[in-house]
Amino acid sequence: MLGVVVSEIALTVLVYGLTGSPLLSALAFALGFLPYLVGGTLLAGVADRFPARRVLVVCDLVCAGCAAGMALPVTPVAALLALRCLIAAVSPVFTGTRTATLVDVLGEGDLFVLGRSLLRIVSQSAVLVGFGLGGVLLTVVPPRGALVITVCTFASSALLLRFGTRRRPARAGGGSLMGYSLAGTRQVLGDRRIRALLLLLWAPPMFVVAPEALAAAYADEIGVGTSGVGLLMCAMPVGTIAGELYAGSVLTPAARSRIVLPLAACGLLPLLAYPAAPGLGWILLALLVTGLTGAYTLGLDRWFVDAVPEELRGRAMTVHTAGLMTIQGVGMALAGVAAEFVPVAAVVGGVGVLGTVCCALLAWEVARTRRPKGETGLTTI
Repeated sequence: MLGVVVSEIALTVLVYGLTGSPLLSALAFALGFLPYLVGGTLLAGVADRFPARRVLVVCDLVCAGCAAGMALPVTPVAALLALRCLIAAVSPVFTGTRTATLVDVLGEGDLFVLGRSLLRIVSQSAVLVGFGLGGVLLTVVPPRGALVITVCTFASSALLLRFGTRRRPARAGGGSLMGYSLAGTRQVLGDRRIRALLLLLWAPPMFVVAPEALAAAYADEIGVGTSGVGLLMCAMPVGTIAGELYAGSVLTPAARSRIVLPLAACGLLPLLAYPAAPGLGWILLALLVTGLTGAYTLGLDRWFVDAVPEELRGRAMTVHTAGLMTIQGVGMALAGVAAEFVPVAAVVGGVGVLGTVCCALLAWEVARTRRPKGETGLTTI
């Protein structure tokens, strides 16, 4: 995660330095999201067709090779963007395989929920540390030097996975990889229960990225400067980490299940504070509370694992990751477009209203598709 975050910052700075183009610089960052959809649909079968450890190590080595290519002085801008796309395309395969393997290691019960939560906390922390570390790093070394360091982080991850985990057999196989991947995607999205759970996992993140994507513009709008941007960017991740820690360490599994639908449906309501312009302190509190409501994911993770058959698990987790990253990229883009025409505070407030309506409808659908206790398997509707 540190390698990915630092490489994103370094590549964005490098492309801007080579071209002087804000558009290409922004594109270098956006390419971290867009190829997820391609990799998550066409390569999802890798997570089930091959032994997990091999998949994870190869993904890390591919990323290390791409970072090494970016670090070469002779690499042109077009190749830099292509290599960024490749890293993004293999990322959902890595994450989906890792999540499915976590079920194998910890089982389908409460330990998986807590382990998955811990990985999310590590991820959020890595993003916070990575942005700060990347900024400091680029004051000491040039962007290509920072990319060399990310090669080492990817290689270290590959070594940890190769010698720190044991080999586990592949779950399934047969047929062409692309056909197998697409068939799994159709199965995942064709089941009403799994589809509803996926959409509820995707929808809140699509809307909560708006205040983060528009943090710089909002800070300028209310006149709080660059220090305000940092606070606006950090408030929600801090709330998310705190919420997951509390839910994982204090609440029982039954309590975590009870809070899923209320928190998912109402988690965006604090964003309605934006149009009222109560001041930076109140906005930071609203973002913190929004982050805290992310604790709903612990119970929802358990429902998702229970709904997906074992032979489909790797592909389902890969599709989940691909959709999550893609829809966040879409959310950022739409928020940026809206902010071109109306004030940022109104955009974020509108996101709070629209997101609450969408999430409430999805929570209702999840409640309607709840299967009787003990019933498993796909039900295509």
